[in-house]
Amino acid sequence: MTIQQTTTETLQNRRIHRSMFNNGIVLLAVENPAADIVAARVYIRAGGRYEPLSEAGLSNLLASVITKGTQRLSSQQIAEQVEAVGAGMGADASADYCLMSLKTVSADFGQMLRLLAEIMRTPAFPAAEVELERKLTLQGIRSMQEQPFSVANAQLRQILYGQHPYGTSSLGTEETVAQLSPAALHRYHQTYFRPDNLVISIVGRIDPTAAASLVDQCFGDWQNPQAELPALNLPAVTVHPQSAITLQDTQQAIVMLGYLAAAVQESDHIPLKLLNTYLGSGLSSRLFVELREKRGLAYDVSAFYPTRIDTSHFVTYIGTAPENTATAMEGLHHEVQRLHETLLTPEELQSAKNKLLGQYALGKQTNGQIAQIFGWYEMLNLGVLYDEQFQQQVAEVTAADIQQAVQRHLTRPYLSLVGPESAVNLAEDVANRLVEGNTLAAVG
Repeated sequence: MTIQQTTTETLQNRRIHRSMFNNGIVLLAVENPAADIVAARVYIRAGGRYEPLSEAGLSNLLASVITKGTQRLSSQQIAEQVEAVGAGMGADASADYCLMSLKTVSADFGQMLRLLAEIMRTPAFPAAEVELERKLTLQGIRSMQEQPFSVANAQLRQILYGQHPYGTSSLGTEETVAQLSPAALHRYHQTYFRPDNLVISIVGRIDPTAAASLVDQCFGDWQNPQAELPALNLPAVTVHPQSAITLQDTQQAIVMLGYLAAAVQESDHIPLKLLNTYLGSGLSSRLFVELREKRGLAYDVSAFYPTRIDTSHFVTYIGTAPENTATAMEGLHHEVQRLHETLLTPEELQSAKNKLLGQYALGKQTNGQIAQIFGWYEMLNLGVLYDEQFQQQVAEVTAADIQQAVQRHLTRPYLSLVGPESAVNLAEDVANRLVEGNTLAAVG
């Protein structure tokens, strides 16, 4: 067997075996005999942040077509093998990674893992399949341009990140996707799909030694190319609040206030996760209660703060009637600004902790969810022990920690507005004031 090193950690009665193969693959294996299911997640250090801006959407297109044929098997043959045993297999791409997923009963896991390995190692990217998925992607991009929330979110990311890849949708743009080709997919695959760039996470009714043996059979002879992985030279993301407007003849206006925020490795990450829960999670959240229930300003109101390897972003948003746009914008801003001066009460803080930890626990119920979260932590170089550390860190956060995170990150907002001309006219003065007089960039 080509395993270089194996270690074992115990977390909440789960024994996690971590193996490093000679070719650089990291395997995490957890035996969970509760159900006769085995789930695997294969993380690849690729995704949106690894794409040139001129090829934005490349990872998404690759994920759409990688299961549509290998050098030996057609798309139909792959589908028949998967469906014959009732398995599930798929691919996905995000800003920070590409992901291959597999779920099957334990008796069929070896067969399905071999198929997954073939797909990953020798994809064909058939021209007809690439063209079909490219057209579907372009339809998806055009469809999003008709959705006010998607438009507001896209233009907010653009003014937040500028030339950084996080500023572009994972689908790419019409211009970039129109130029993507099978040759570009092959080049991207050959660059990033390599053993020393993979994390494999397997959870279910399988002995960790057997899991390691299967991975060795399927991936152990895979050699890394001689060329090193390309260095990422990403542009710096600097704070320069500004506003952007798209005029759209809609029944409601969408207002988003965004702030550049802590990456996952930074100390403010956990306080901001708690703040996001307090402001925007569920019907009892602060934004929902204050702006929808008490003031009747919102059709929809919430917050989000995605986990990111590089600088993330913290966003509050509201969908409101056009005549309420200015008032709703001020209301969103007020709810963030009050946190600069007002600490969360002990009851508010504990409620946010209970909610966040409850959601976290519910996200680790299935073998697939467990495989996903452990693989993700390994990808982030946090290690599997971060599963316990996260929960401990949440419990230790104080109201002062949250306030200090607010004061460091949630200062002057970036503003994105989508709505009819009547809403824009009512809100323009407020928008300019919120970003301290920056020029409003009008679009549409």
